[in-house]
Amino acid sequence: MTGASSDTPSGGQSAYRVLARKYRPKCFEELVGQDAMVRTLSNAFETGRIAQGFMLTGVRGIGKTTTARLIARALNYSLADKPTVKMPEMGEHCAAILESRHVDVMEMDAASHTGVDNVREIIEQVRYRPIAARYKVYIIDEVHMLSKAAFNALLKTLEEPPEHVKFIFATTEIRKVPVTVLSRCQRFDLKRVDAATLMTHLAHVCEAENMGCEEAALRQIARAAEGSVRDALSLLDQAMAHGGDSVKAEDVAAMLGLVDRARVIDLFAAVMGGKMRKALEGLAESHALGAEPLTILNDLAAFTHLVTRLKILGAEGADAAISEEERSRGLKLAEDLSMAALTRAWQMLLKGIGEVAAAARPLPAAEMVLIRLAHAADMPTPGELVRRLQEQEGAPPAPSPATPTGGGSARTQARAADDGRDLPPQPPAPGAQAATARKLAQPQSFEEIVKLAETHRDLKAKDALERHVRPVRVAPGVLEIALTAGAPRDLPADLGRKLRAWTGQRWLVSLSETGGGETIMEREQRLRDSLMSRAQAHPQVKRILEQFPDARIVDVRPPGAARTPQESEEET
Repeated sequence: MTGASSDTPSGGQSAYRVLARKYRPKCFEELVGQDAMVRTLSNAFETGRIAQGFMLTGVRGIGKTTTARLIARALNYSLADKPTVKMPEMGEHCAAILESRHVDVMEMDAASHTGVDNVREIIEQVRYRPIAARYKVYIIDEVHMLSKAAFNALLKTLEEPPEHVKFIFATTEIRKVPVTVLSRCQRFDLKRVDAATLMTHLAHVCEAENMGCEEAALRQIARAAEGSVRDALSLLDQAMAHGGDSVKAEDVAAMLGLVDRARVIDLFAAVMGGKMRKALEGLAESHALGAEPLTILNDLAAFTHLVTRLKILGAEGADAAISEEERSRGLKLAEDLSMAALTRAWQMLLKGIGEVAAAARPLPAAEMVLIRLAHAADMPTPGELVRRLQEQEGAPPAPSPATPTGGGSARTQARAADDGRDLPPQPPAPGAQAATARKLAQPQSFEEIVKLAETHRDLKAKDALERHVRPVRVAPGVLEIALTAGAPRDLPADLGRKLRAWTGQRWLVSLSETGGGETIMEREQRLRDSLMSRAQAHPQVKRILEQFPDARIVDVRPPGAARTPQESEEET
């Protein structure tokens, strides 16, 4: 390769090149984990559908700059008569482009060249044809760092560049790039490389370096890299220097400050088994070996997530980044633990991670998190507790709230239960509203008048009837009422007009000098208070409240009462 002298110091000994640079791909075949993008580029080059601009986006270390140079090399490959992704040999311009020293391939870091003047220099230069290559290529890294004025200055040239000019942009923050720029580029989202592919790539590098490696060590590195090839190679480079003659899992764990996976599983099993003493001892041992409390809790959260996936998906929920021990023990724990216990542990760990991160003394904070987890691990859910109490007392299981076949508001449901009547029938479908209105055209009771207001979707009138009206007498065409203190003054006249419109006949709405009965809302409140008192006095409810000291009864409804849409959604 040309340019090797730049890596040679004055003493003549070759300088060491880090693995991330030494094994940087020189062709598309060596690019790891981006097959979809390579296939799209190959088809575009073969058919001549080459965009004037390319936008490469992805996480740090995924290969955006490397891919940009490969595209520039493919555009200017001298051993073919047109751009191609198949470059088996180094052409005239290849080495210079890959080493970022070709006169016709200009690279600019937008993080340090953000202004409009930098873009104007590019605009002034694009008019001139390339000196040696087929295309003049501008690679702008971290393009999202350009100022608004710089983006605006670039738009016209980017939309209609000369035939000999191509733009390649790279960014980790695609949302910060104006849509006007994105719409003028062919976009490629470089995906994170999965753990199995990363492990295979790292194994090939170790083989090329004549360095032994343990599979568990490569698994730890691949997991820590989180899909970034550059990060994986940098960690491998560090592990080689740390281990000397081979890369060992123990050395990698010490280097990264990781907890041994078996210790994580043991700690998880102790916590979920309610064994506080064993959990605290496990935490202390891991901390003594160099693991930070925050790292330990993060590992516990990751294993909780794994066990939950295994419970839902079975063995398919595991990926290549986990060991066989994690897979087998995770499956066993997934069988033993309930979904409620796992989701509760996940929520408590997320909260605990924040507490430990903010604590002045992380270790005691982590201990308190594990104590809470262990204490809550074997705590039954309210539903489980009810079933246990019923089994102990030999009582039949409580009926689950059935999906109501009848409709009506909660007020209507409560009123029906209080009167000892059946629940109201299902609300009429839109097509049946007219028939329902005719059926209730001449209401015979105050409840039917309220239902008539509901049928005609007059919620204001319905609320006034339930809240402010004390019924005294209802007869055909006659409504005698008393009003509460806060009732609107014009309510009787308003009710008379609306009843005439709803029924087609005149109604006499008069105010009575007597007090009248309860309003519907007062009757519902009385029923609710009665149900609440009966619930609080129930033996099973008392025992539940003793088991959960902070619990309280929020609401009580008769069996079969309609649930609110929010409650139905939460149950689903």
